[in-house]
Amino acid sequence: MPVLDVEAKTRSAQQFLNSNKSISKPEAVRLNDVEKLVDAVLAEVGNHIVLGLPIAIGKAITFSNALYQRAKADPSITLQIETAISLEIPRAKTDLENKFLAPFVSRHFAGVQELDYMKDVRNNTLPDNITVFEFFFKAGSFINHAQQLNYTSTNYTHAVRDLIDKGVNVVAQIVAERQVDDITTYSLCSNSDLALDIIPALEALKVAEGRKFVSVGEVNSNMPFMRNHAEVSANTFHFILESQEKDYALFATPEDAISNADHMIGFYASSLIKDGGTLQLGIGSLCSALSYSLLLRHQNNGCYNEIFNDLKIEEKFPIVAKVGDRSIFSQGLYGCSELMVDGFMHLYQAGILTRQVFSDVLLQSLLNDNVIITDVNINTLTILLKHKAISTELTTKDLVYLQELGIFKSAVTLYQNTLYSNDESCIADLSQIDALLWIEQHCLGDKLKGGIVMHGAFFIGPKAFYKALNAMTEEDHAKFCMTSVMYVNDLYDHFLGDQKIKAMQRKEARFFNSAMMVTLDGSVISDGLENGQVVSGVGGQYNFVAQSHQMKDARSIIKLRSTCVRNGKLQSNVLFNYGHNTIPRQLRDIVITEYGIADLRSKPDHIVYTELIKIADSRFQPQLLQQAKDAGKVAANYQIPIAFCHNLPEAITDLCNKHKQHGVFPQFPHGSSFTHAELKLMKALKSLKNKGQSRRGKFKLMLQGLTATKPTEEIQRLLSRMDLTDPVNFAERMAQRLLSKELQDK
Repeated sequence: MPVLDVEAKTRSAQQFLNSNKSISKPEAVRLNDVEKLVDAVLAEVGNHIVLGLPIAIGKAITFSNALYQRAKADPSITLQIETAISLEIPRAKTDLENKFLAPFVSRHFAGVQELDYMKDVRNNTLPDNITVFEFFFKAGSFINHAQQLNYTSTNYTHAVRDLIDKGVNVVAQIVAERQVDDITTYSLCSNSDLALDIIPALEALKVAEGRKFVSVGEVNSNMPFMRNHAEVSANTFHFILESQEKDYALFATPEDAISNADHMIGFYASSLIKDGGTLQLGIGSLCSALSYSLLLRHQNNGCYNEIFNDLKIEEKFPIVAKVGDRSIFSQGLYGCSELMVDGFMHLYQAGILTRQVFSDVLLQSLLNDNVIITDVNINTLTILLKHKAISTELTTKDLVYLQELGIFKSAVTLYQNTLYSNDESCIADLSQIDALLWIEQHCLGDKLKGGIVMHGAFFIGPKAFYKALNAMTEEDHAKFCMTSVMYVNDLYDHFLGDQKIKAMQRKEARFFNSAMMVTLDGSVISDGLENGQVVSGVGGQYNFVAQSHQMKDARSIIKLRSTCVRNGKLQSNVLFNYGHNTIPRQLRDIVITEYGIADLRSKPDHIVYTELIKIADSRFQPQLLQQAKDAGKVAANYQIPIAFCHNLPEAITDLCNKHKQHGVFPQFPHGSSFTHAELKLMKALKSLKNKGQSRRGKFKLMLQGLTATKPTEEIQRLLSRMDLTDPVNFAERMAQRLLSKELQDK
């Protein structure tokens, strides 16, 4: 609930520490000159700054750029930046890529402000007095880059601890601002993930040890103002950089294209989710594919079941009957996800993300057991009485409790054992039938209050997602709670909720995450390569996997594509072994590829190995099986069942095409940031890139370029979009011919 509503119940982190450690702070100093803000910060902490910036879109860009430029110009200042996922506007690596990207970038990223330090990181031109450390890279952004030296490997839930250990003395992030009844509050918006814990922790160290610390909030009116835990008091920050006349646009990710393989992974994944359960989605096109199939299951259940039967899911993957479902969502789902993506908003708007959870243990227990529902009736009251949550003769404390939960209307009053409502009164004795009848008529609310359908720690997504968040009503906002990543990602006690209530809320949890590769023993590779290079980071993956093993009805589910193209060569993502893992084999559970579901938990190795081989691409199955047999992990006489020997892209294409005729499995179910022409060009350019990865491929492309035919009128229009209508040199002429030929073939 918002800070403004209840100061002594579900409180912000700052309020928690204020009440428990006697920390008192004045309201933030408001400034509209960023250079004066930098002066003030330097005056407070000195010339050695360890700047903590939040993950992704929550970075205070105006302030951090000004501080960076000050340190760049003054070598006496040392600046150490600690952060994760420093977003960059896409940049082309070739002239051809630039012809495609430049018009899109100028349109889609108009008004987006960039991080100055990232430009120098990318160019390897950071000055000696400035260092940038990250605990999570944008996937693949720093392969073969010097920034590999500065990666910090940590679980998301340990990030606050590590930042404190590293000496962070300045924390800065974007906030939103609002005034209600002349009271100003701020929202942590997209990044309540670490701020709710690190700001009060550093405040406590400042008081206890004299540690220097400054917190900065940079107001941006484009940020959605999130309520509940994300809404904090005006003294949470030391300084506020006021909103500018025209605030910079938020970095928005283009909508993900969903391939046929992605759709199959998403469909299999959707069959493992029980109505009334809990959902962590993940990120990327596999996440989008899952949310799409959940929408299909709920909105067109007949079609969903036809596909379910075509895939022979019940016959081939018995785990679905045990832990999954194929019906509509009558009870709804609850979202508990470190990253709140746009998929959750689509599920909410479709009436799927509707299962509300509550911070009251008894209430949550009664809801879990279907003893009560969120609609209030006289049974709600008598059940609470039966469980001694309230007294037979209602007290003032009982009335406050019932009103907070929405069981009693806020206008009801109690005086000398008498209830009053609308100028009528009745004895407050629940043992009397007449009193219960009067209460039912005059006192009861309509629905329980304080229910949350989504707990998230940070968000990022397409423009339409931010627009939807900004358009939410107060009733909608009350159900979405951006909170601490330590609340979401594990079950340990936290001041915002203890282990007991977390576990009760997260019934039938399905924690989905994506991976790059999996080995036949069930180990998962998600964050890096066997040579030590980091692709992205561990983030919260381990947290959710470990959490799933702590709850009796939860499952950890890893999604990955069965193959990939590396260095121009098709390779399996299901491997016999690999020199690195993110999730060790003892934490194996469920793995999904586009060819099905492998149930690995509690299974002996020979079953684990064969289950994973059964969902690998059939072009790699013989080799994988032989490797397993040679190692003595699979019986010498084992044969792959015939039902799993046709795992080929052609089979997926045939099935998807069959249902695409009825509007199912679209590439962009919620629209695209790219135009129709750009989507055609993207497909052709990607194909050319894949063909040219090998020396032989490059030679074949050269021949194609020399033998290309005259482009059609439609292709001429596409070439015009690429500024290749009138090529000016040999490279452009070759690019025109190759692209023209590729477009003809598509």
